[in-house]
Amino acid sequence: MDDFRELLACPACAGALAADWSCAGCGACFETPDGIPNLRVPGDRRTDAVRRFYERVPFPGYAPRDSLQALHARAERNAFARLVNQAIPGDARIAEIGCGTGQMCLYLARADRVIVGADLTRAALLLGAAAARRFRLDRVQFVETDLRRPGLKAGAFDVVYSSGVLHHTPDPRASFASLAQLARPGGTIVLGVYNAFARVPLRLRRLVARLSGFRVIPFDPVLRDRHNEPARREAWLRDQYQHPEEHVHTLAEVQGWFAENRVEYLRAYPSAVLGDEPEALFTPAVDNWRPESWLAQLGWIRALGHEGGLFFTVGRRT
Repeated sequence: MDDFRELLACPACAGALAADWSCAGCGACFETPDGIPNLRVPGDRRTDAVRRFYERVPFPGYAPRDSLQALHARAERNAFARLVNQAIPGDARIAEIGCGTGQMCLYLARADRVIVGADLTRAALLLGAAAARRFRLDRVQFVETDLRRPGLKAGAFDVVYSSGVLHHTPDPRASFASLAQLARPGGTIVLGVYNAFARVPLRLRRLVARLSGFRVIPFDPVLRDRHNEPARREAWLRDQYQHPEEHVHTLAEVQGWFAENRVEYLRAYPSAVLGDEPEALFTPAVDNWRPESWLAQLGWIRALGHEGGLFFTVGRRT
């Protein structure tokens, strides 16, 4: 854990942390139960509601008797996960913000990469840490912290990755501003949030689910695939249909966040350029024509709507 301390910081004042987990700046002291530093300061009511929500059923969870090989195979069936892995250098320092139970952290833990997985839900982090020990991955460190005041060092990371998180915060725009500060100048930010267009099919399914008391949820392929995995099925059901805090966003809105925080927009995934299939995720798209991006997002209703409408935006901090 000592090797990771230089990537962490006091959540109260952003000061450096000593070997005994005290802050050299303000003198605050922190604990590391189960090897997971608790660098979370008290949150607001809405953030605490989200934390308690995930404490009950950590998301996304692990399949019974899961293995590292199975985790890799599962991740690599996803074209985006493969592109992320291919784009990140072998010696990168990576922060995953809102890592949940840590699958992406463990998937990216290759070569000489150093990975910090941060989340505000200790129950989820415990599952991730147990899996890391089981898979003998010692270059991953999980940290309990809140993006509002993160216990991570500003400017310390080559890649900051966050998927499915900011749209569950009370103020996604402010949350992005906090996240962007963690990347070094020239570092890459990968952000996944719900798209306002692509989320429409799930919102219709959610309406049917609520009207039926969640007895009927039509046309959800994830629930169907997890029919024989009750715990993971319940985690998806709660996350997608019963979450206490949810926002949806357009590509233009996220591009605005990027511009406000000196992050150069590179591309979206799926591509916002019609007919484009990115081969190198961390390179600029061929153009950024606003009318074309709106047309592309309409197409995401079909392409992404069956699994919740999550899209990604990639940028480089300047």
